[in-house]
Amino acid sequence: MDLQQLISKCKSNNQKAQEELYHYYKEVLFSLSLKYCRNFEEAQDNLHNTFIEIFSNISQYKGNGSFEGWMKRIAINKAIDSYKKTFQLSPITKDFHDDFQVDDADFETVSLDKLLSYIQELPNQYRLVFCLYELDDYSHREIAEMLSISESTSKSNLHRAKIILKEKIITTKSTKNYKIGNGK
Repeated sequence: MDLQQLISKCKSNNQKAQEELYHYYKEVLFSLSLKYCRNFEEAQDNLHNTFIEIFSNISQYKGNGSFEGWMKRIAINKAIDSYKKTFQLSPITKDFHDDFQVDDADFETVSLDKLLSYIQELPNQYRLVFCLYELDDYSHREIAEMLSISESTSKSNLHRAKIILKEKIITTKSTKNYKIGNGK
């Protein structure tokens, strides 16, 4: 069955078609959810909520643009909605130095799995801005609208996320070098 037939059957609430669509896209949407959620369990919840939203609103998909892109947008919005529901405005007390330079090459020295775990450890607002900007190519203006923050806050949160990630990478490198250098 091709994608258009599958979508059509899902619009008619055909459970077999819904199951097939789920199995076809679950890994893509779960990987996306992992970027935006703090851990595996949150990502599973986000995936579940995403598919509920997809199946509830599939009739609104008119075939304009990529169906996968439409579903990804739902997954991202579900993660942001979850963040907004639980987000409590609290200042982050860690002191950051604006002159601390972050080079994108710093992120190439660590495995993708390790980088993902570091991203998941970021404070919510930093994680969301980092993923939206760096991984999914949203502009600071779009991020500001999605998260109900200013563009300058989006830029600041991105910078601070990069600083935290760089510090984690540096710490990991120095720990590995210490163990290797001391024979431990």
